[in-house]
Amino acid sequence: MLPRILVAESSGLSKKAAARLRACGRLEMADLDRQSLLTAVSDAEILWIRLRHRIDHEVMESATKLRVIATPTTGLNHIDMAEAEKRNIHVLSLQGATEFLQNVYATAEHTVALMLGLLRHLSGAHQHVINGDWNRDLFIGRELHGKRAGVVGCGRVGRMVVGYLRGFGMRVLVTDIQNIDRSAPSEMELVPLTHLLYASDIVTLHLPLSDQTKGFFGQREFSQMKPDSWLINTSRGELVDEAALLKALSDGRLAGAALDVLCDEHSSGMNENPIVQYAREHNNVLITPHIGGCTGESREKTENFLATQVAAYVRANFKEQLPRSNRGQAARRPLVSRIN
Repeated sequence: MLPRILVAESSGLSKKAAARLRACGRLEMADLDRQSLLTAVSDAEILWIRLRHRIDHEVMESATKLRVIATPTTGLNHIDMAEAEKRNIHVLSLQGATEFLQNVYATAEHTVALMLGLLRHLSGAHQHVINGDWNRDLFIGRELHGKRAGVVGCGRVGRMVVGYLRGFGMRVLVTDIQNIDRSAPSEMELVPLTHLLYASDIVTLHLPLSDQTKGFFGQREFSQMKPDSWLINTSRGELVDEAALLKALSDGRLAGAALDVLCDEHSSGMNENPIVQYAREHNNVLITPHIGGCTGESREKTENFLATQVAAYVRANFKEQLPRSNRGQAARRPLVSRIN
């Protein structure tokens, strides 16, 4: 019998991806809240998620047959990886798919959108007009041209952002605190983090979340930033010490912040988050609900790619459950983030 594949967040799922999943398993598509997930996952062998759910001990305890978690994301902080390892559950994701991801542009574009939205007061100006007003002098903004941007992280997204910002006539400084890529292009102006912070008008974070980077951007880093500069984060909320960010905003050290990510994100809402509470009363913070990679084009590409990896994994590891006509020759191992 084909393995049961539960897609827990099926809204807008690529039709091609759904067809690939249907061809290799008994596909069930749903849009589940937490309680519904705990029930539905009980007999799933493959669980497909995006970012709505935290796949923790409770979920895995309910999923007694679970062998694979598939997520079309590069970050995995919504999955308890230690628990998955303990239970020998394999995690398929976009981590390591470097060549494929070179053609996924959404997060880099959203980074620039947040910069423009923050510096040009787009959210406040829109609400001003919706309220029936029309006073342009309330929304005098700032230009990107001629300013200095500091890009922290020169991986795939960071490099894209560098190119976009140069197109706006900005000088761009780059720091790679992890030394992930020592072959950074020669045209990148690589500098130490301390130099980047005091010299940049805008600092934008593009690092993966790890034990090394969790909470790395804190009080010391904010104190080193140029006064009246801006912070942009489209990576992971946990990179930033939010208490230190709130203090830097409240003290006037920062001119503002634009954030697509926050610590401890919840699909049920973020009412209690201090940064959200601050943003309700101040117009120098712009927040979006982790939509950096959320475009039709990026979803189509990433979901099709991941569905192909799931199908390959099924062929290689579920052969005992496949009908003879579907077995064929086991495919080579896919590009996956694996737990062994």
